[in-house]
Amino acid sequence: MAREALVRSEGGDEEVDRGLRPQRMQDMVGQRDVYERLLIAVDAARKRSEPLGHILFDGPPGLGKTTFAFCVPRELDVTIQTASGPAIKAPKDLIPYLSNAAERSVLFIDEIHRLPKAVEEYLYTAMEDFRIDIVLGDGVNARTINLRLKPFTLIGATTRAGLLSGPLRDRFPIRETLGFYGTPELTEILRRNAAKLGVVLEDDAASELAKRSRGTPRIANNHLLWVRDFATSKANGRITMAVVEAALKMSGTDQLGLGKQDRRYLETLIRVFAGGPAGIEAIAHTMNAALDTLEDEIEPFLLRSEMLVRTPRGRMATTKAYEHLQIKSPATEAQSRLFS
Repeated sequence: MAREALVRSEGGDEEVDRGLRPQRMQDMVGQRDVYERLLIAVDAARKRSEPLGHILFDGPPGLGKTTFAFCVPRELDVTIQTASGPAIKAPKDLIPYLSNAAERSVLFIDEIHRLPKAVEEYLYTAMEDFRIDIVLGDGVNARTINLRLKPFTLIGATTRAGLLSGPLRDRFPIRETLGFYGTPELTEILRRNAAKLGVVLEDDAASELAKRSRGTPRIANNHLLWVRDFATSKANGRITMAVVEAALKMSGTDQLGLGKQDRRYLETLIRVFAGGPAGIEAIAHTMNAALDTLEDEIEPFLLRSEMLVRTPRGRMATTKAYEHLQIKSPATEAQSRLFS
């Protein structure tokens, strides 16, 4: 890939992010079970000269759903159209994508769970029978035209598959759920992307960046870009362990990958609500933060890290949260008083 594709120009960080993404499925690191199943499906469709079955990618943000979606048509050597669920407000917004779809091409809809109900229902016949009904005119003068579509593949990406209606989910013969990455996989991704960026990344520094990336390639790449800038400005451009520690300390990312808002959430829960249980709305008001931000961005990693639990009475901090923040838990203090 040309080096110019990685330069921060008019596209900014988004341009760099696209340049760091794998272009072929064989270049992807991690998600090997998903990779192997897709490779079989792609190979079979290619040999039969048939369109690939519709695919639904599910999983948290930043794990590679969009990357897989763009790699699949490259493997099939077909064209791809892209759309976003929030941008499609009515069935008429979907008609240009469907009518312009070439034979065996791919239509990728990101955030497909945000499609309106009417659009979901409009997709049923398009996905199963490759046809749509177009209504022309109004009232008694209205007439319906049945338009045949060229066989295509719909790829949907969602972070909340449960919000899709059952009938739409069932029309995806291939459903893949992406999981979080291990430290060795993220380390390899960082090494490859450091080479693309033309920066020297030492092995221990790559491993440390991977450990603080929450098992998510997108976060690992964001850390890499920030550390690269830090190394260019404050060091000689070489990313060492010392550079990583200094850069992430400045950005507020600790050894476990918690950011400033994550720690502030735990500190609020512990200091203000005595560790819980506390309602999420009360925590949000105390932090002066949006409820959606806490539920969608802060809590998932804290729950996965076993620093937070949800109970019928509210959120509670775990012993691990107290230990990480170096705050004595009530149980520890009670034991100290008992044996003092």
